[in-house]
Amino acid sequence: MDNNTGFHFDLTMYVNIGFYRYPAFVVSLMLFAIILFANLAIILVVSLERTLHEPMYLFIALLSVNSLYGSTGFFPRFLLDLLSDTHLISRPACFTQIYIIYTYASYDLTILSIMAYDRYVAVCDPLHYHNKVTPKTVCRLAAFAWICPAFSIGLCVYLAVRLPLCGNKLKKVYCAIWNIAKLSCVSTSTNNVVGFLVTSITIILPLIYVLYTYFRIILVCRKNSSEFKSKVFQTCLPHTILFVSYSVSGFCDIALNRLNDESLNPLFAVILSLEFVIIPPLLNPLIYGLKLPEIQRNIFKDRARTLHYRDLPLPEPPLHVLSDLHQPSWIVTSSSPLHLFWVSITSLSLRFPALIAALT
Repeated sequence: MDNNTGFHFDLTMYVNIGFYRYPAFVVSLMLFAIILFANLAIILVVSLERTLHEPMYLFIALLSVNSLYGSTGFFPRFLLDLLSDTHLISRPACFTQIYIIYTYASYDLTILSIMAYDRYVAVCDPLHYHNKVTPKTVCRLAAFAWICPAFSIGLCVYLAVRLPLCGNKLKKVYCAIWNIAKLSCVSTSTNNVVGFLVTSITIILPLIYVLYTYFRIILVCRKNSSEFKSKVFQTCLPHTILFVSYSVSGFCDIALNRLNDESLNPLFAVILSLEFVIIPPLLNPLIYGLKLPEIQRNIFKDRARTLHYRDLPLPEPPLHVLSDLHQPSWIVTSSSPLHLFWVSITSLSLRFPALIAALT
């Protein structure tokens, strides 16, 4: 290989869509903006509202932080490639992207597993909930959710970096360890064994544990009233939807790596690749965060409230904004995720001037 390809990987799965690359760029940029603002809205609401400083909402905020982390590791490069005629990425940038995307995926599963434990204790052992899920326990679980995947994925990336490669073409829209291992000039048995162990720890074990907790929750619900079942259903449904959607997206990405790329439609292969990094960060705030009544109530509050800057004056918003925020008939009762997202951004935007003025 020459010097140009020796230090760069070529992402070959991009479909040549000609002029339509510009509409695709606009749509992708809008999705990136929605993911950023929606997850930022959840983080700010949970951070600024004392009543939401509980384990369940803190874990939701962790999910949003992880969504921002994963999206910023994928979208900037993806948007650049949409407008570019060549899709070369340097080795350091490629392995950095691998680390970010793979740790993002692992963080999501570990955080969802911790949330399953939180729901399990709340439903199956409510009298001892505050003794078991203490602030110290929450901090330890959060540290475990971040530290364990960071080291396990770091080991996989280290082994991939050491491989001597006999090519530079990756059939992917972003860098992936499996695709790089296919280019290896030597045996990858060690990488395969370590990869299997890491997959078992970060994917299979969390999946088994989540299924176990929901099996126990179902057993408890069978012995209780319909009102109790309704409350449990309202609390656990968002977690179930998010976990299933993430599992399906992850399965599609894993299956795409194992299938024969030549037999797949290029556009279909691109969609499968994008589903893994777009759907979970988009669904997290729209399904899990904004659909919870407690978060909805705090989002719909039109007056700016902060924990440390309540005495700071706010600039008067435009009259049309106030009129939109004070319509109690249908706006407050609406449950559309897109509507909730819009109201959350409108409400939070009124708080930013005071926060910025206080911090400067």
